[in-house]
Amino acid sequence: MRILIAEDDTEISESYKDALEARKHEVLLTDDGEECLKVYSEELKQTLSNRDEKTKNIDAPFDAVILDYMMPRKDGMQVAKEILELNPNQRIIFASAYVEQTLEDSVKQLKQVVELMQKPFGADTLVSTIEDKGVYDGLKELMSTMKQIKDVSPTPKQMRSLLENLRRIQKGRTF
Repeated sequence: MRILIAEDDTEISESYKDALEARKHEVLLTDDGEECLKVYSEELKQTLSNRDEKTKNIDAPFDAVILDYMMPRKDGMQVAKEILELNPNQRIIFASAYVEQTLEDSVKQLKQVVELMQKPFGADTLVSTIEDKGVYDGLKELMSTMKQIKDVSPTPKQMRSLLENLRRIQKGRTF
């Protein structure tokens, strides 16, 4: 699997990289949101130039993009928004100490639910989350629930329900 990580704390990003590479994943690290977008755009162009002309769907250049929620130059939410505009099929995972705020912001700003991992978390949790394809499939299912949320200001009850469903999909391992 190919993983792109945007994390401004070098020690944290290196620990993510070490754990993922130990499981034979290819990892690219970026220090901030702008650098992450630059790398993503370049990789997406490469992916598009290499795809079969008959293919209609855009393949994601990375199996997952892990974004720190708060980082310099562009925060994780801004980066996620721009990546999803380029490729709505990209799997996004937020690493954040503020899961409830991140979930609410993803609903309001991205109009979707993204995967969340509450900091701090262990390397094993990161690896198992990325390798669990069922989480991403469950997230797509949860998106259909979101369609019932008519406005961009979900009620506290709707947010609790989304958070509980996301926790269930992620098997309670990330928050």
